[in-house]
Amino acid sequence: MAKAKRSVYFFGNGKAEGKGSMKELLGGKGAGLAEMTNIGLPVPAGFTCTTEVCDHFYKNNRKYPPGFKAEVEKNLVRLEKLVGKRLGDSDDPLLVSVRSGASRSMPGMMETILNLGLNDSSVEGLAKKTANRRFALDAYRRFIFMYGSTAMGVPRRKFDDEFDEIKERRTRPRLGKRGGLVLDTEVNEEELFALIPRLKAVYREHTGGDFPQDSRGQLWGAIDAVIGSWMAEKAVTYRRVEKIKGLLGTAVSVVQMVFGNMGDSSGTGVCFTRDPNTGENVFYGDLLMNAQGEDVVAGIRTPLHLNDLEGILPDIYKQLCKVRTRLEKHYKEMQDIEFTIETGKLYILQCRTGKRSPMAAFSIAVDMVKERLITRQEAILRITDKDIEGLFYPVIDKDIPADELKRNLFATGIDAVPGAACGAIVFNAKDAEAQTEQGKSVILVRKETSPEDVGGMHAARGILTATGGKTSHAAVVARGWGKCCVVGCEDLVIDYEAKTVAVGESILKEGDEITLNGSTGEVFRTCLKLIKPELPDAYTTLMKWADSERALKVRTNVDTPYDAENAVRLGAEGIGLCRTEHMFFDTDERRVAIQRMIVSEDEETRKNALNEILPFQRQDFVGIFRAMDGKPVTIRLIDPPLHEFVPHDENGQKRLAQRLGLPFHQVKRRIERLSEANPMLGHRGSRLCITYPEILDMQVRAIIEAACECRKKGVKVSPEIMLPLIIDAKELSILEDRARAIASGVMDECGEKIKYLLGTMIEVPRAALLADRIATVADFFSFGTNDLTQMTLGMSRDDAGRFLPDYVDEKKTGILKADPFQSLDQDGVGLLIKMAIEKGRRAKPGLKIGICGEHGGDPASVAFCHVNNFDYVSCSPFRVPIARLAAAQSALRSKRSGKR
Repeated sequence: MAKAKRSVYFFGNGKAEGKGSMKELLGGKGAGLAEMTNIGLPVPAGFTCTTEVCDHFYKNNRKYPPGFKAEVEKNLVRLEKLVGKRLGDSDDPLLVSVRSGASRSMPGMMETILNLGLNDSSVEGLAKKTANRRFALDAYRRFIFMYGSTAMGVPRRKFDDEFDEIKERRTRPRLGKRGGLVLDTEVNEEELFALIPRLKAVYREHTGGDFPQDSRGQLWGAIDAVIGSWMAEKAVTYRRVEKIKGLLGTAVSVVQMVFGNMGDSSGTGVCFTRDPNTGENVFYGDLLMNAQGEDVVAGIRTPLHLNDLEGILPDIYKQLCKVRTRLEKHYKEMQDIEFTIETGKLYILQCRTGKRSPMAAFSIAVDMVKERLITRQEAILRITDKDIEGLFYPVIDKDIPADELKRNLFATGIDAVPGAACGAIVFNAKDAEAQTEQGKSVILVRKETSPEDVGGMHAARGILTATGGKTSHAAVVARGWGKCCVVGCEDLVIDYEAKTVAVGESILKEGDEITLNGSTGEVFRTCLKLIKPELPDAYTTLMKWADSERALKVRTNVDTPYDAENAVRLGAEGIGLCRTEHMFFDTDERRVAIQRMIVSEDEETRKNALNEILPFQRQDFVGIFRAMDGKPVTIRLIDPPLHEFVPHDENGQKRLAQRLGLPFHQVKRRIERLSEANPMLGHRGSRLCITYPEILDMQVRAIIEAACECRKKGVKVSPEIMLPLIIDAKELSILEDRARAIASGVMDECGEKIKYLLGTMIEVPRAALLADRIATVADFFSFGTNDLTQMTLGMSRDDAGRFLPDYVDEKKTGILKADPFQSLDQDGVGLLIKMAIEKGRRAKPGLKIGICGEHGGDPASVAFCHVNNFDYVSCSPFRVPIARLAAAQSALRSKRSGKR
């Protein structure tokens, strides 16, 4: 009989059965606890149930693996023996926390239960043992709150209402406090004692049973709740937003409780080994004295700065500084640390790689190379595409007069995540999602955020909360997304029912526009002008390192000289797709010229109309060649069907007829003839040039004339003419012969010799299958993955939004790994591409290969291109830096794996 797989790993007393490299099995939290124990940090003892338990649970009708319960009991007894206490004991009880932790950080998205093991008997034992009955009752109060809401689904607000009632009816009169909030810490022992039966009554009302007194039963209820939280809506939403896939589930860590709420020499905090907003090498964090960890993260109380600890408990602060240095040197990465101080003794509860702003990501990576903690290659691998995107997020225009800013200042809070955002106020997550789907820009305004708000937080342009600090839930989640966030804005008075937010006499309602400055914490009662920020020096440094590592070239998809110049500034090494049809829409004169050509009834009229267009096209190409200055420029000949260029309403057709001096019925008839049942598969691309070769003649002439003009003026040119939607080698050969004849004639006329390439887009499955034949004619292949994906999957990207989410959602079907129009379908479309490359290069060794669909800026798709020996990728200008980074990362990973 096969031995049962191990499900539980113990840690304590300086030794752990797990280690830091076991994240996939123990989750980030469990692996961190094991590693910190092994390197000698003061970590409370406990044990971790593996992610495989969660995986088994969901794959086997919510049943645990055989032997799991016995294994948990064995390790619980071991923990009791190590600490000399028993769970739920009436004299000196062991209390534990039950914590979630997947291999990828999901801050606040899954459940944690603290103070487990308390009941009516053990709470009195804890009171006697600690000689602090108020502390014991407060711990019991917290446990009922957490267990009831987390394990049993009792609405948290029901417990809060009872607590608020005690505060208002008993605590406020006792203190003689007229205004302001009554703090949790101001509720005394007698008032807490009166609160407990009221909380138990709420529990009974909503569950139909008494609050559990059996500590073992409590433990299994908590384990069930933590594992159940893996598939909670907020956790599933977060994984979807963060594109987290392929994880087994959450681990469950059961850890001996240490208490930060035992008095003035106790406290709890969250800190970062460097500033997560700027990357500066300073100790950064939040602290609450006489509190438990949930108080800091929830943002219910506005915390102290970490530096304040030096004045309150100087010895503890020194110890914490040593822990900071040790962990950063050990992990060689900025760390997010949770700690608790119990009556003057420091405990480290968690460490993990800290979330940071995009600017900080670059600064930390470059600084750590300078400090010789990591190599340049490791620095490159640490940056993500979101880090680059975040650097381009807007900031408030510096030219706005100071008096205008002062006049519109509404409130000031804590600058949690830098950048700026403006939008209409909304007060709940669902409204934020709904209005964003309608194309509106919104700012989510909350007293504090909770994990249930994650969907709305992601949808909103920015987040504003009345409470919380720089390590609250809102700040940590927003920072991970590079989303502007201001927290701890204590002057805000938010009325959810009236849907208003007030500061003094100034009141704003839902729908009013505000601007957040996440770099200063300021909130303005208007929508201010936002501009693009200056890129930090660390970005330039790291991207130079990346460029030195990559094999793939990176081009851009642009249609104008302005966009071409901008793309070059962003690092583009050429143009992979210049769409000539976009040029026809630039001016009214151009539109009329192309429309005249389209409604022409004979070749001569068409040619005359095309001769009107020729100077415009030539002028555009001259501008683009100048901007690229010798870099390769791939120009795609006309691709859309002709009906896209003409009006389809009667009034529009009448106006067109008048402008062209033609009878209305002639224009109407011609446009009706252009109508197609399925235009995407209709008369478009190279099919237009087969039917109307004079279109090809004009466009090739414009390209080569522009190249000759530039050459005469000393501008280097490298044109590549690309024919779209080719399905056969003979089709390409017909068009290639004609194009080369036109090009040769133009060069003879101009007295110049231009070196150019002529190739095709591979965007029809038949072309991929016949790539060996097509390669004998083409100088290059450029994969048009937008259309190739549509035709291979039989899905229209314009209509697939109705059902595609069901195919991608792992909770529903998980049929596709990702949206195939955003990230290349490597299993299907990728197989066609591999086949086409292999066949093409077998027929023509050295055949140039590129990609010009939107996938050229997707990191996973860029990695596919690297592995399959593409020469270049091409994407929109603002994706160019992302493609450069992805290409470098792919090259480095390939070196490590021994591949290309």
